[in-house]
Amino acid sequence: MTWKAVPDMQMGNPLLNMGIFALFVLITLVIVVRVASRANRTATDFYAGGRAFSGRQNGIAIAGDYLSAASFLGIAGAVAVYGYDGLLYSIGFLVAWLVALLLVAEPLRNTGKYTMADVLSFRMKQRPVRTAAATSTMAVSFFYLLAQMAGAGGLVALLMGITDHTQQGLVIALVGVLMIVYVLVGGMKGTTWVQIIKAVLLILGAGVICIMVMFHFGFNLSALLGEAVAASPDGVRVIEPMLQYGKDPLSFVSLSIALIFGAAGLPHVLMRFYTVPTAKEARRSVSWAIGLIGAFYLFTLILGYGAAIFVGKEAILAAPGGVNAAAPALAFKLGGEILLGVIAGVAFATILAVVAGLTITAAASFAHDIYNSVLKDGTATPENEVKVARITAVVIGVISIVGGVAANGQNIAFLVSLAFAVAASANLPSILYSLYWKRFNTRGSVWSIYGGLISAVGLIAFSPVVSGLKSSMFPMVNFAWFPLTNPALISVPLGFFLGWLGTVTSKEFDAAKQSEMEVRSMTGAGAEKAVAH
Repeated sequence: MTWKAVPDMQMGNPLLNMGIFALFVLITLVIVVRVASRANRTATDFYAGGRAFSGRQNGIAIAGDYLSAASFLGIAGAVAVYGYDGLLYSIGFLVAWLVALLLVAEPLRNTGKYTMADVLSFRMKQRPVRTAAATSTMAVSFFYLLAQMAGAGGLVALLMGITDHTQQGLVIALVGVLMIVYVLVGGMKGTTWVQIIKAVLLILGAGVICIMVMFHFGFNLSALLGEAVAASPDGVRVIEPMLQYGKDPLSFVSLSIALIFGAAGLPHVLMRFYTVPTAKEARRSVSWAIGLIGAFYLFTLILGYGAAIFVGKEAILAAPGGVNAAAPALAFKLGGEILLGVIAGVAFATILAVVAGLTITAAASFAHDIYNSVLKDGTATPENEVKVARITAVVIGVISIVGGVAANGQNIAFLVSLAFAVAASANLPSILYSLYWKRFNTRGSVWSIYGGLISAVGLIAFSPVVSGLKSSMFPMVNFAWFPLTNPALISVPLGFFLGWLGTVTSKEFDAAKQSEMEVRSMTGAGAEKAVAH
């Protein structure tokens, strides 16, 4: 039953694949132009979609933003190759939303305006905190963009049968150009509608494949798992823990910390809470997102083990795109060229929507927090601020193309886990301290953000992810002295510790401002006035 014909990895007719693929791109671009081109004059329009989305719409869009190429391509591939250990990504990504719902969503919406830095700097000195928060936002966005760009390169390489890394680099450049177009033309409103449509299509597409897989086993999950054991070269270990992390349990723990605590610190997810008119709708949107995301992550179990059975571990690893090819290869095996083209088109729309959201977040953070609040002392006009945001989006696009080429071939779920680690280390401690610790002050915030950010990025740079192994980004060199593949075990506690240490060593405390923030974050009083400008 296992598919081992590696030469067939071109997967049908490249012209048909790319035709369906191009159709999805064209449709999404038309949507962006029609719904948003006339409504991006103000900062509120460009950053927050005019705050015109309901909780249900925003919840679906959050699911579209969150269910990235890592969720569809990376996790399915991880389950297909590593079995149970791959499901850790699904479980961690889903549990992370409980942290976002219970601790962050509503008070963040009540307190902020456009960006995470609005909350962190509310009762502190504006310049140092906004600069630190903007720096962290752009760093997290960059790591997340690496994963999406790598996914795009692998996906199109699979569709076209491209194995040459230079040609795959050209594909990644094309994704970067399209991303810039989405952001410049559509802003947050256009991106949101694309995310809504993409989320529906992605969940439906994955659901169809899951039904086709389960049909072969009489809708018996035990039969599916039994066949996965029989088809896997690893035997029964494919349904047992620690196939991937058996020799490195600390990396397993570190990855778990990153996944569970990272979502509540992701700037592009936090920014989505500002696209709804009230805190109640923000809370409702997270509830919708949890339901949709939870359903999809249940699908990854079937997608992954289905790929292991019908495609085979060796064929997946030999395909263009490597482990990220599992879900498209499964679609081709079960439904031929048409299903492959549709699934690939949806996956590519997924990548475009996510990278557009990330780019808007990073551009907004620079324009709103650095340009307007720090460099211009808040005197820049909304028109000038949006102009700077558009220029920043272009620069970010170019940088992400270069980084995506370097990351090409890496498992994108794993790359996203690095972004989660940076977010959990640099952003989450300051967010929670700002919302729930009265004594928290500027020094604590700055130390926490920079300490968490520098430690996370530094440990990643000197880990096996970057050098020292055949699977590293730079396999020809070896400067890896940090043994873990994820830094969260060290960097997250360090971020919390530095936030505490910086606070207790500083006498700064604004009781009036703290009281105002507490009332606003818990009740929403004054929040609508703050965001109306």
